[in-house]
Amino acid sequence: MGSVYRECCGPVHRGERRAETAEELMRSRYSAFARRDEEYLLRSWHPATRPERVGFDDRTRWVRLEILAVDAGGPGDDRGTVEFRAHYLDGTEPGELHEVSRFTRHDGAWVYVRGKVS
Repeated sequence: MGSVYRECCGPVHRGERRAETAEELMRSRYSAFARRDEEYLLRSWHPATRPERVGFDDRTRWVRLEILAVDAGGPGDDRGTVEFRAHYLDGTEPGELHEVSRFTRHDGAWVYVRGKVS
């Protein structure tokens, strides 16, 4: 994870560059959940739907992200959706979160709007 994080999500988390696509933002947000980076998660959330805080469960450890489908969300788009499955461990019990997330551009940057969990 070290070198991949430094090359992929690290610069986005540190604000050195913006996510170029909705999928890249989704991946950076997953990494932020895994690293418990509340500041980045809130910064990358649309102000109209952003909570005051992100609740982290101390027992949850995110272990793998699968991107299942992407609709729009490219460099020339203003909106997009990403369907994903995020795998985690709750203590020692495996689990997964399946969601279709909506993204839009706000002030020129991709931001998360909301997701539908199934």
